[in-house]
Amino acid sequence: MATSRRNFLIAGAGVAAAASVPAIAATAGQASASSPAESIEKRHSTVTTKDGTVIYYDDWGSGPPVFFSHGWPLSVDAWEDQMFFLATNGFRCIGHDRRCHGRSSQPSNGQDMDTYAADLHELVTKLDLGPAIHVGHSTGGGEVARYIRNYGTKRVAKAVLVAAVPPLMLQTPANPGGTPISVFDGLRASVHADRSQFWFDLALPFYGYNRPGAKVSQGVIQSFWLQGQMAGFPGASLCIKAFSETDQTEDLKKFDIPTLIIQGTDDQIVPYKDASLLQHELIKGSILKLYEGAPHGLPTTLKDRLNEDLLEFCRA
Repeated sequence: MATSRRNFLIAGAGVAAAASVPAIAATAGQASASSPAESIEKRHSTVTTKDGTVIYYDDWGSGPPVFFSHGWPLSVDAWEDQMFFLATNGFRCIGHDRRCHGRSSQPSNGQDMDTYAADLHELVTKLDLGPAIHVGHSTGGGEVARYIRNYGTKRVAKAVLVAAVPPLMLQTPANPGGTPISVFDGLRASVHADRSQFWFDLALPFYGYNRPGAKVSQGVIQSFWLQGQMAGFPGASLCIKAFSETDQTEDLKKFDIPTLIIQGTDDQIVPYKDASLLQHELIKGSILKLYEGAPHGLPTTLKDRLNEDLLEFCRA
């Protein structure tokens, strides 16, 4: 089972953490017995899609729904800072592990934006969510865009694109500012050669840790590695084509709800001039916020700033 695999992967981390339990327990004993976090109910479950894929999801808190779609090669765990924060501020936060990522099952089929959007639609329908705020990071932003194009905005109140891949990452004659195919071929080659080492290497530009003076967190790097290792090989490899070669220009033109676009100007994974700037042009009435010098993984490195911007937009 997916949960067993996850437990196996984190077993080593659990042993290392055990030594600090007494200190943590002592600190916790000094905390208030009625903190807001204690009132948050965290639920998790799965849905089985029409093609038999099992999709894992978390469902925290209560209130107006906010749905989170994660990036490659991660899982819903990449959104925990935002989900916890918004749940403590009166929102119901739902997020899933995309097929072949995290704790969801690992089929080789369906590694494309249409299927990702269909999985999202099945989950939203099963949960019977009314209009929700949909937040997507990186590949998750592409998933949100394709969901809106294919299923409309009846169940979408607002949208947030964070360092998202649309409209098109790949360099083509019609998209000369895109990234050459050789870069994505290199990603595939690295995944196939030694994906475990590759996740450690990729974490550095992902979080901007390769920049002079960067405050590097080994914990964040290890969390990135863990989530990458939990992704099935089909997702680790085939998703690259989905997020890099899918032209979503027409998807963005279908947005007819309030939309917030956020990206860092030092994004080394998805160049902002070919992503958020174009998204802002294509989505009428959208709000664009550029974080000067921020990396691709800003939901982690700048979580406090992003949390406040999300809260303000969700409440507006």
